[in-house]
Amino acid sequence: MSSTLASPEVDKLGIQEPQTSSNPVEATTETSIQTKNEKDTEKTRKKAEKAKKFAAKQKPAPGAASAKSATKKSLPPAVLEFTEQTPPGKKKILWPFSDDNEITKAYNPKAIESAWGAWWEAQGFFTPSNDTSSKSSFTIVIPPPNITGKLHIGHTLATALQDCLIRWNRMHGIPTLYLPGCDHASLSAQAVVEQQIWRLRKQTRHDLGREKFIKVMWDWKDEYHGKINNALRRTGGSFDWTREAFTMDGNLSAAVNETFVRLHDEGIIYRANRLVNWCPALSTTLSNLELDNKELDGRTLLQVPGYQRKVEFGVITTFQYEIDATTERIEIATTRPETILGDTAVAVNPEDGRYKHLIGKKARHPFVERLLPIIADPYVSMDFGTGCLKVTPAHDPNDFKIGQEHNLEFINIMNDDGTLNHNAGQFEGMKRFDARYKVINALKEKGLYVKWDHNAMTLPLCNKSKDVIEPIMKPQWWMRMESLAKPAVQAVRESRIRIRPASAEKSFYSWMDSIHDWCISRQLWWGHQAPAYFIELMKGEKKGEPENEDIRDESDANLWVAARSEDEAWKKAEAKFPKLKFRLKRDPDALDTWFSAALWPFSTLGWPKETRDMQCFYPTSVLETGKVTLAARSVLLIDVGWDILFFWCARMIMLGLKMTGTVPFKEVYCHGLIRDAEGRKMSKSLGNVMDPLDIVEGISLEALNDKLKDSNLAETEIGRVTRLNLQTYPQGIKPMGMDPLRFALINYTTGSGEDVNFDLEAVEASRKFCNKIYQATKFALSKFGSNFVPESSPNIAMQPFRSLAERWILHKLDGAIGEVNTALESRDFSTATQAARRYFWDELCDIYIENSKSLISDGTDKQAESAKQTLYTSLEGGLLTLHPFMPFLTEELWQRLPRRSHDATPSITIAAYPTHAPSFHDPAAAQAYDLLNAASKGIRSLTGEYGIKGTARIFIKPLTESAYDILSSEVPSLHTLAFRTLASADSTIEVLTSSQPLPTQCISMSVGTALTILLHVAGKIDVNAEITKTKKKIMEAKELGKKTKRRIDDWEGNDNIAPEARREEIRRLNDKEAETKTLEDTLAQLETMGLS
Repeated sequence: MSSTLASPEVDKLGIQEPQTSSNPVEATTETSIQTKNEKDTEKTRKKAEKAKKFAAKQKPAPGAASAKSATKKSLPPAVLEFTEQTPPGKKKILWPFSDDNEITKAYNPKAIESAWGAWWEAQGFFTPSNDTSSKSSFTIVIPPPNITGKLHIGHTLATALQDCLIRWNRMHGIPTLYLPGCDHASLSAQAVVEQQIWRLRKQTRHDLGREKFIKVMWDWKDEYHGKINNALRRTGGSFDWTREAFTMDGNLSAAVNETFVRLHDEGIIYRANRLVNWCPALSTTLSNLELDNKELDGRTLLQVPGYQRKVEFGVITTFQYEIDATTERIEIATTRPETILGDTAVAVNPEDGRYKHLIGKKARHPFVERLLPIIADPYVSMDFGTGCLKVTPAHDPNDFKIGQEHNLEFINIMNDDGTLNHNAGQFEGMKRFDARYKVINALKEKGLYVKWDHNAMTLPLCNKSKDVIEPIMKPQWWMRMESLAKPAVQAVRESRIRIRPASAEKSFYSWMDSIHDWCISRQLWWGHQAPAYFIELMKGEKKGEPENEDIRDESDANLWVAARSEDEAWKKAEAKFPKLKFRLKRDPDALDTWFSAALWPFSTLGWPKETRDMQCFYPTSVLETGKVTLAARSVLLIDVGWDILFFWCARMIMLGLKMTGTVPFKEVYCHGLIRDAEGRKMSKSLGNVMDPLDIVEGISLEALNDKLKDSNLAETEIGRVTRLNLQTYPQGIKPMGMDPLRFALINYTTGSGEDVNFDLEAVEASRKFCNKIYQATKFALSKFGSNFVPESSPNIAMQPFRSLAERWILHKLDGAIGEVNTALESRDFSTATQAARRYFWDELCDIYIENSKSLISDGTDKQAESAKQTLYTSLEGGLLTLHPFMPFLTEELWQRLPRRSHDATPSITIAAYPTHAPSFHDPAAAQAYDLLNAASKGIRSLTGEYGIKGTARIFIKPLTESAYDILSSEVPSLHTLAFRTLASADSTIEVLTSSQPLPTQCISMSVGTALTILLHVAGKIDVNAEITKTKKKIMEAKELGKKTKRRIDDWEGNDNIAPEARREEIRRLNDKEAETKTLEDTLAQLETMGLS
C-alpha cells in the first residue's frame, strides 16, 4: 500500500533493529560488586545533558538541516551507546566483564536484551513437537491484539504474565505452546483506513469499490501486522512464531464459515428484523463493546459528526398529546423529541389513578395521520417525568419490548445516514438533530409544547466516529444464546473451567443469567463476509405474488441459505424451492469481529480440520486477560469491570463446547486495570498514557512531545499535555529495559484482580534489582577463578565442609524455590516475585555473598572451595528461579556461568526449573544463622544509632544456652556481617557466658528474647543527651507494651481471632518487655557514667 495511507498512530510501532558493532571479546574478568554505579550513572547523565545543550547551540537554522538530521532525536538521559555485532539468529557474542568498559560496568538493558530473542527463535526453543501423547501440554493462545493500534502498557502486562507461566511450565519439562496472533478488528481497521483515504484522497470506500478497498486493507494489514509482531517480540514473549495466526487466515476463515453454516442449519443462527445499535456516521451496526457511554449531568452541548453547530443533550422536553374525540390532553416527557414522529402508542402504569380513565382511548399525533392507542403497562414508572410514556418501538430498546407485548406498529423514521425518511411526514430529509429543533418549534406553534428541564442521562457514542448511536430496526443475523449458555455455565460450576479471581466468576454468572441473543452482522467490507445467500425469487414464480414484482424481502428468514461455497448455496436453494426460478445474492455484510474471536482457541490449532495440534494442545490451559472498555479489544486502559468475560471469554466457552464438544481452556485468569501512579484511568486526554517502549528504550522530552503531534489530540490538548510532560519528565525517561518493566508489572499482580497504580519508580526499583543481580554475578565469576569446575551434584561432594552460612543460604534457596513454585501454581504472581527478590537481594547478596568473602579468602582450601560451590549453586538457582520474570538478564548471566559436567543445556529457556531439594532443607541451620543475622543487624543498628564510625567494642550476652553455642562458634562470621562499614580489623566482638558480669560504660539493646547487645561508648557519646533519649524510648516501649497487652486481653474468649495472630501479639509483648528491661539497664549504665 502507498505510504501515504500510513497511520501516524501505528507508524510509531516499529522497533529499531540493533546495529552492528566491533571488537567484542568473549571472556570474563575478575571484579567485585560495584558500589559507585549510582555516581557513574549520574556522571553519564550529566555528560548527556551537556552534550544535548551543546548540540542545541549548534542546531542550524530552520530549513537548513537535511531531512535525515531533522528527524534525529536527542538521546534520553543515562543512555550508553551500544551496537550489537552478533549476526541475527546466531548465539550472542558476550562482551567481557570489565570496569574499564562502560557497557559491562553496570547493568545496561540495551546491551543485555539484544540478540537473545532472534537466537531463541532460530533455535526453535519455543516450537514444541505435536507428538506429546505421553505428556500433558501447557498451552496459552495469546489474546490477539488489534492490527489497528500500538501495544500499550496493558498488553505488556498481559504478555509478561502469560510468558511467565509459559516459561515456568516449559522449564518444568512440560510441552509448552505459546501461540501468537493478531485480530483483524473489522470496525476499527476499516474506520482507520476509510478516514485516511478520505483525508488524503477525498474518496470513500464506495468510490474505490469493494474489491479495490479490500486490497488496500490487506496491504495496510501486512504493514502494521509486522510492526505489532516486532513489538510483541520486544516484550520477551516466548512465542512459537511458526504457528502464528491471523483471524482472516485461510483456515481461520474456514472455521468461521463452518461454524456459521452449522449453526444456521441448526436454527441457532437466524435472520430477524430487530432493534440494533446503529452508527449513522459509519453506517453499521455496533455491539455494546464498541460504544462509549458518556455521562451527562444536565444540559450539554456536544459536537456531533456531520453538524456544524453543537447539539443539545441532557434535556428532557415535556409536550402534550391531544386525546381523540375529547378536549383532554396528556403530558409526556422525552429526551428525543425527533422520535415523536415514530410514536405508535402512549403507555401508562395500570395503577396510576391519574390516567386510568384514558386507558383504551387514543391520542392524536400532531404531525402525521396516526392515532396512538393509550395502553397500560407496569413497566411505566409513575414517578418519572409525567408518568406517561411515549412508545417508539422501532427506535428504543425498552419500547421495542412493549411494542412486541402489545402488538404495536413498528415504524422506522430514519435512513441509514441519520436523515428522516418518508414516515416522518413534513420532516422527511432532515438530519435527525436538525429535526429535533424543528419538532420542538412545531409543537410550540400548535400549542403543545410545555417546558424543558435538565436531565442527567447516559448518551451512547460510537467509539470510532463519536457519533450518537441510534437504535434502529434492521434485518440482521442473530445467534440464539440461551441454549449455548447453559452448558457453559455448567462447565464453570463443575470446575471444568476455573475463573480467577472469584469476583470475575460472579460477573460471569451475572452476564450468563441475563443473556440475550447476539447480533452478529456488521455493515462492513473488511472482515469475514457472512456465508449467507439470499434467494431472490423471480417474478411470477410464487403463488399469490404480483407478476411484476420479484420476492426481495431480505428480512424473510425463509429466503436465506448458509453455505460454505456458492455451489453448495445453489444446491440448498434448489432443494428449498424446487422448479422455481431464482437468483442468488451473497450477503454483503461482514460478521462481528467477536464471532471469529470466539473460535480463537481452536481455530488457531487447525479446527475444523482434525490436526495433531488439536489433539495435543486442545483444550488450551489458561486464558489470561483483563478488564476492558466498552470500546475495544483485549486488555485496555479504561475500566468497566469484567465485561471481557462475556464479550469474549463466555462466547469462547459457548462455541468451544458447541463446536468441539470440549471446553476451550481450563482456566481464565483476569488481571486488574493499569492506572497511573495517582490511581487515575489512563487516557490520552489526561496525558498519562505510557508507551511501554518509551519506558524500555528511554525517550527524551523532545521526542516525547513530538509524539503528541501524531496523536489524535486537539491542539489545545497537545499544549496542555506538553506542559504536563515537562512537569513529569523534565529529563525525559531513561531506558529501564524490558526485564525491569516485566518484573515490576508482574510484581503488581496479586491474583485478586485489583487495579494497579503504575509508577515508574517501581520500574526503577526493578532496574536497581537487575543491577544487583548483574553485579552479584560479576563478583561470583571473579571469585570462582579460571580453574573452577562446579560439582556435578550440589548435594554431595562438599556437604561435609559446608559452613553454617552455606547451609543457611541453601535452605533459603530451597524455601524460595518452594514459595515461587507454589505461588505461580496458584497464580499469586506478586508473592512469587517477592519471594524471588527477597532470596536474591536480601539473603544471597546482602548476607551470604558478604559472608562468603571471608570464607573464600580466610578459610582452608576445602572451606574456600565449599564456599565457592555453594555460591555457584545459590547463584545458579537464583537465576533459574528468576528466569520466567526476567528472561533476557537471566539468559545473559547464566550463559557466563561455567556448566556442571553433565549439563549440556544450550539455553536457560529450556533448563530445568528448580524444585525442592531435601538435602538443602535445614531448619536448624536456618534458625541458627537467622540468630546470627539478627545479632549482626542489631550491632549495625546500635553503632549507627550512636554514631560509632571507627573501632567498636561489642559484647553479646546470650539469654539461652543454644544462643550462646551458636554465637560463640560463629564470631568470625558475625564479625564479617556486622562490620561492613567500620574499621573492622580493630573492632571486637565478645560473646559473654552466663556467669560473666555485664561490662560497664555500655549501652545495650535487646534482640528479641534471645540476646542482648552491648556497645562500649565511654568517651564517644554525649551522656546527658543519651540519658534524655533513653528515657523517652523507655516511655514509648512501655506504652506500646500496654497497648499490646490490652489487645491480648480484649481477645480473650474471642474465637474469631486466629491462633497465629494471638501468638504473634504475645511474641510482640515479650519482645517489648525485653526491650524495656534492656533500655532500663542502659539508662542505669548511662546514669553511672554521668556521675563518674
